[in-house]
Amino acid sequence: MSFNNALSGVNAAQKDLNVTANNIANVNTMGFKESRAEFADVYANSIFVNGKTQVGNGVATGAVAQQFHQGALQFTSNALDLAIQGNGFFVTSDGLTNLDRTYTRAGAFKLNENSYMVNNQGAYLQGYEVNVDGTPKAVSINATKPIQIPDRAGEPTKTTKIEASFNLKSDSTPLAAGGSAADPSFFDPINNPKSYASSTSVTIYDSLGSPHVITQYFVKEADPADVTKPASPTAWRMYMYEGNKPIDVAGGVATTMSGTVTNVPPLAARFTFGADGKMITPTTPAAIKTIPLGTPGAGIINNGADGTQQVDIQLGTVTQYSSPFEVNKLTQDGSTVGRLTKVEITPDGIVSATYSNATTLKVAMVAMAKFANSQGLTQVGDTSWRQSLLSGDALPGTPNSGTFGTVKSSALEQSNVDLTSELVDLITAQRNFQANSRSLEVNSSLQQTILQIR
Repeated sequence: MSFNNALSGVNAAQKDLNVTANNIANVNTMGFKESRAEFADVYANSIFVNGKTQVGNGVATGAVAQQFHQGALQFTSNALDLAIQGNGFFVTSDGLTNLDRTYTRAGAFKLNENSYMVNNQGAYLQGYEVNVDGTPKAVSINATKPIQIPDRAGEPTKTTKIEASFNLKSDSTPLAAGGSAADPSFFDPINNPKSYASSTSVTIYDSLGSPHVITQYFVKEADPADVTKPASPTAWRMYMYEGNKPIDVAGGVATTMSGTVTNVPPLAARFTFGADGKMITPTTPAAIKTIPLGTPGAGIINNGADGTQQVDIQLGTVTQYSSPFEVNKLTQDGSTVGRLTKVEITPDGIVSATYSNATTLKVAMVAMAKFANSQGLTQVGDTSWRQSLLSGDALPGTPNSGTFGTVKSSALEQSNVDLTSELVDLITAQRNFQANSRSLEVNSSLQQTILQIR
């Protein structure tokens, strides 16, 4: 009997050593949860056993229980690195359509060749589909889907409207761009920056998503009788160009030039202002329309896109005050195909993707789960677990709600192993092993003594 007692003690000490060694080995494993060997004494059961004199049959391993307390966070520069501050688990699956779910606290995710978020083992991070306002469409383990972050967003949309508001400086020098006989060398926006008072630019898109930078040049009209004085009422002209290619304004005014003109200015939009600095004509709300941008037309669209495209410039508040030239609003409604430029994940688990066309999409919400008995989870390796009868069914939830915890982007949860404590446990287990080995040795000596009796 004493041999069995000592042998069970050696086995228990060995189990304790193994558990402690495994904890130490995984001290740098992200998302790892330390284990603890738990033991129980063994007694023979019988209705005739005298409990007062029963010695016991040694020790048995009751459980190797994992400890799911929070590990420290290590911050990184990768937005796809995720950590949980709370009791929740990330939900993963081995395949795109696989309903078998595994659960992990290790959040070192990356994008695979198809732009899905996966861990180092290729398991897909699961998420909930979201509405426009970021709320999940359904909160259920079976409703989760692999999170995919598209590398591009949207279809090309041609620009049909530009909204503009600006102030023209009232004391700008009048230029002989209008009137009966202006110098042809006077208005030359390409080669002579002094031939206009101010300018601004906006990028528009054709039907194929190609960008075109449209520049508006503002020229203050001179009085035909005296080109050194402004016209009365004060008037301005706006010319439009793409690079050195002029763009006529539909129904715009022509600029009369004397002599031989190499580059005839395009038809311009004309603004007039009253003494209060407010625009008189065109009356607001007003829209200025370009001629078709293809050929025939302005000829700036020649890549196979829709050449009939025209752009309305809708004027908001246009003034002529003594303050400097200022653009208060200049927006357009077109877009090109956007390329992924940034990924953000909020504490609420919302995965947002920003694209080069200024589009931001809420892709999904990171799914989370928790269990009534986390220690009952079945270990499957790679710091992952599966639910079992002991753990109970996975309870689905959303980040930043209840005890599920919040999601920390650009952070990883470190192992919760306390190395100092483990080294002390290692020494204790070693002493325990030595003591039980000594007990075996003493029992062996006693039996040898008995065998030598004559």
